[in-house]
Amino acid sequence: MPVAETIAQTTNRPAPSQEVVIAVRGLTKVFKDFWGRPKARAVDNVNFEVRRGEVFGLLGPNGSGKSTTVKMLLGLLYPTKGHIEVFNHSPRHVATKSRIGYLPEESYLYRYLNSHETLDFFGNLFRLPGAEREKRAEQLLEMVGLSQTRTRAVGEFSKGMQRRIGLAQALINDPDLVILDEPTAGLDPIGCREVKDLILALARRGKTVILSSHLLSDVEDVCDRVVIYYGGRIQAMGTLQELLAKPDAVRITAPVLPRATMERVLEIIRKDVDESNVRIDNPTQNLESYFLDVVQKARQAAEETSGATSGHKVADYLRGDAEGKPATDKILERLTSSQASSSAPVISSVPQPVEAVDTKKLEALTLPKEPTPQPPAPAKVDVEKTKAELEKANEKLSSLLGNPGKDK
Repeated sequence: MPVAETIAQTTNRPAPSQEVVIAVRGLTKVFKDFWGRPKARAVDNVNFEVRRGEVFGLLGPNGSGKSTTVKMLLGLLYPTKGHIEVFNHSPRHVATKSRIGYLPEESYLYRYLNSHETLDFFGNLFRLPGAEREKRAEQLLEMVGLSQTRTRAVGEFSKGMQRRIGLAQALINDPDLVILDEPTAGLDPIGCREVKDLILALARRGKTVILSSHLLSDVEDVCDRVVIYYGGRIQAMGTLQELLAKPDAVRITAPVLPRATMERVLEIIRKDVDESNVRIDNPTQNLESYFLDVVQKARQAAEETSGATSGHKVADYLRGDAEGKPATDKILERLTSSQASSSAPVISSVPQPVEAVDTKKLEALTLPKEPTPQPPAPAKVDVEKTKAELEKANEKLSSLLGNPGKDK
């Protein structure tokens, strides 16, 4: 069965296009020491293709070559040998870079900019018009749950909130290729679910997503195909259906059956299969689904928070018509609903009358209870009188001493 048809059946969404977005052939990267001697073969003769509208997973233990492959796809590293094409161009092609959105494993942001300023800065790098930057920034902040923290500096954010603003930054240019390196690291389970929903929405719109993650449950939920690295080589590649299916076992799921019916079913199975190989149990949901269900039931009243919030839709400009209905602006919806509702608060520019002021209370607050004593003013000195008194004192002193100076 063709790969595209298998992906469509396993993910319940339109099959990816046959258009090749990324082509990697014989890719090899050898790191060398100061003297030019080979030190580590990070990627060794790797071959794969990624098609438009596909979610492609890069898996492998630490040091297996995933990050090195991503950096070569972005043109940040030069391959030692091999060939890479991104949108039929070299990864170092400037126009090609403008079609790529990248979320690194660690978010490198200007810590003194707030959320809105950060998105405006990166939007300006892509030369987006001011009005478009403003609209996209508002939609992205609402989407990642940071609309209430727009004035906080990103340097104050937690790890999860930094991942959220980093994801918004990676999507500000509406990229055709999105490369996400550990996008759910540091996020709570609700945030993880929203990121995965976003990835699926991007794929439905025809965008290509490359996901590198150590959380295999996240990869299993969203990826169409995966490659598994080890030692710089691809050890396995294919659709999840091909890699995870167990052809030697069959699972039958049915509603709860009466005991008599169950006995008849088991009797039929025992005729062809050894009873020790038959297992009967109740199906279980995964922990993430259970957690989200509990939180949804417990959220009876919305409470204000200074951190990230959840439950927001994908930004309109990212969705397009992928959801099967025209995109709407939640801000406009709130404005129109507030105008239609008589109980909604009204903002008026007409000055409001000022309440009368009790003058006695005002005097009691402004005047001191007891007057503060002031230091006495210095007395005015009479120069002539002081001079006469000094001369009189000198004459008296001279008479006592015999006034020797006067006889001379």
